[in-house]
Amino acid sequence: MLIQLDSTSATPLYAQLVASLRRAVSTGEVPVGDKLPSAGDLAQALDLNKNTVLRAYRQLRDEGVVELRRGRGATVVAGADGGRVLPEAVEAALDELAAIARESSIPMSDLVAGLTIRGVR
Repeated sequence: MLIQLDSTSATPLYAQLVASLRRAVSTGEVPVGDKLPSAGDLAQALDLNKNTVLRAYRQLRDEGVVELRRGRGATVVAGADGGRVLPEAVEAALDELAAIARESSIPMSDLVAGLTIRGVR
């Protein structure tokens, strides 16, 4: 599972992590029943504070994407996509938009603002 975070973005790191993990689940990269890395391991791998990862995991739990159990970690649960699977054309367009933004050094917050003013929530 490849997780890329942008420390220069106005979007908080935990929110970027939530989005990345949610996408990995919705695309099947992380299937139902799989365990996510421990918060400590993921924090170390991404050079984050453990509390940042825990905050992301708690949000995913609140959204019904994962189940958290003390001592057992985070497990992806049935129905974790929550109906949020995007059509392939939208995913492809988002990937292309993100690539163009990276090449042009446009911050993610500018993209979010651009989508927001166009009525995309």
